[in-house]
Amino acid sequence: MAHANPIQIQTFLKGVDYPANKAALIANAKKLGADEKVCASLDALPDAAFQTPAEVSQAFKGPDDGD
Repeated sequence: MAHANPIQIQTFLKGVDYPANKAALIANAKKLGADEKVCASLDALPDAAFQTPAEVSQAFKGPDDGD
């Protein structure tokens, strides 16, 4: 199954209290009506405490290569 893109996912992260872990992100997304594609994408994130929505988006892109 293809994953949702970070822009789609951010739609379902409104109202999240950061820092937030993966379980909190998934719970918030489900509360806002996220589909299985979005939830599966969030479930694929590393188990970490995300400090900001930008950190969540960065986790989908992978580690920063330090250009």
